[in-house]
Amino acid sequence: MKKLLLGNAAVAQGAYEAGVRVVASYPGTPSTEITENIVKYDEIYAEWSPNEKVAAEVAIGASIGGARAMSCMKHVGLNVMADPVFTVSYTGVNGGLLFCVADDPGMHSSQNEQDSRHYAKASKTAMLEPSDSQECKDFTRRAFELSEEFDTPFFLRLSTRVSHSQSLVELGERKNDELKPYEKNVAKYVMVPANAVKRHIAVEERAKKLADFAENCEFNKVEDNGSKIGVITAGISYMYAKEALGDKVNYLKLGMVYPLPEKLILDFAKTVDKLYVIEELDPFIEEHCKALGIEVIGKDAFTMLGEYTPAMIKKAVLGENAPSFAEIAETIPQRPPVLCPGCPHRATFFVLKKLGLVVSGDIGCYTLGAAAPLSSVDTTICMGASVSAALGMAKARGAEFNKKLVSVIGDSTFIHSGITGLIDIVYNKGANTVIILDNSITGMTGHQDNPTTGYTIRGEETKQVDLLALCKAVGIENVVIADPFDLKNFEKVVRQEVERDTPSVIIAQRPCALLKRVKYTGHCKVTDKCKKCKMCMKLGCPAISEGSDGSVKIDLTQCNGCGLCVNVCPFDAIVKED
Repeated sequence: MKKLLLGNAAVAQGAYEAGVRVVASYPGTPSTEITENIVKYDEIYAEWSPNEKVAAEVAIGASIGGARAMSCMKHVGLNVMADPVFTVSYTGVNGGLLFCVADDPGMHSSQNEQDSRHYAKASKTAMLEPSDSQECKDFTRRAFELSEEFDTPFFLRLSTRVSHSQSLVELGERKNDELKPYEKNVAKYVMVPANAVKRHIAVEERAKKLADFAENCEFNKVEDNGSKIGVITAGISYMYAKEALGDKVNYLKLGMVYPLPEKLILDFAKTVDKLYVIEELDPFIEEHCKALGIEVIGKDAFTMLGEYTPAMIKKAVLGENAPSFAEIAETIPQRPPVLCPGCPHRATFFVLKKLGLVVSGDIGCYTLGAAAPLSSVDTTICMGASVSAALGMAKARGAEFNKKLVSVIGDSTFIHSGITGLIDIVYNKGANTVIILDNSITGMTGHQDNPTTGYTIRGEETKQVDLLALCKAVGIENVVIADPFDLKNFEKVVRQEVERDTPSVIIAQRPCALLKRVKYTGHCKVTDKCKKCKMCMKLGCPAISEGSDGSVKIDLTQCNGCGLCVNVCPFDAIVKED
């Protein structure tokens, strides 16, 4: 049977067919749907872990325990899980082990544009890269077999377009093997230096075997169209190249991107007069080819930045322009991302902007607090950095600056990597104010539960982390829970906490407006009391706009009646109607 599947859903199908028993991940676009689709299979234990490092360790433990296991993350999540990944490359596996990493060329939802292939090379871990949904399923299924055959974890590298595009997939049956026996093996799994030195020898021997495998494996294919122009490519770039160049060139499609073959590439190069390497992000394949002494055209003709397009490839290789399309005469309005109507974060940033505070920000939908008109967030580095970086800023600039400084971090992000930063503040005698935006969900990646919500990935009730008790337990004596929509009180609380000479935490508690249990009703309306002061416009609510005559309008199709604008208006000119 064939079915139209997202690339991510096809990876989940491949894991199911491979007989995977354990999947542990942390949500991160564009990888999130892999684990969300895993939940459909009752035979697989699945979890949202507190962060990617924990997720990797859960999967590694399951592998050592004899089960096939998988962990999925976006490219920056691989940074978080790198520590155990590098070590499990030394220990090897028992049950097959796969790490699915989704890169984000073009930075559609990411803070950088790193190329995960470097991690495969650095950790000496094999990596496969599919180009469509069928390959996502097939490569995933095969990766578990190879993981066990070569006693190594495998990487599966995806990208936004592969993860989020759909194509037909032929479905197969699940492989129901017994758990592999667990045997105590200190020399293999206890990575103290004396054992790790010996395991490094095994890693290098394995690398040679994988290199030999790469020469003739089913993932690397030559397509001979009788041309004297050759293209070496992989992943989504292969699909772009095929669309742009058709049968006018020969292709070496690499499905195994680490280790890269040598003889196969050398032999392919001999068959053409001109050779291009087409790959998104870094010149990973290109540098490998040049190290072999092959003259190739790569980043000289293509960009290091962002995504490629068929038109770009056609122009660079054939010197031809892609067919032009009719353009709409009128200008299409820009639609930048904004906080949703009713978003609790809007009120928090409104207050912080009003008070003129420096805001050390974090990763989440609340990063949009940096955009006008809220314009509140000063820094965003990585998960958890809002807390740690603010301590550094305070230590650098002194106590008076600290009274103008707050950290802002979501509840899920705080669990992910904010707790240790908070401990650092207490331990090193900081006096920072940390605002935890508790919206009762992991919002940015599409409403996944986390340890603060009280529900598992399958919606089962579980123990709920008490943020107040947790903050108290690490040594924060001043913890205040406040509703950001109660603007007067919330402003009072913020003013009070930033003036302290000891650390404090404000839990800004109001659920995400998009949660099913949140029942905003009615809508808000501007009355003839409006003085056109534009105070409500400072909220940046997408439902509120300014007319050509300077009057304020509320779009009833977007307004959900949250009432924040009612609280902001100094003239009682906005009322809520049911």
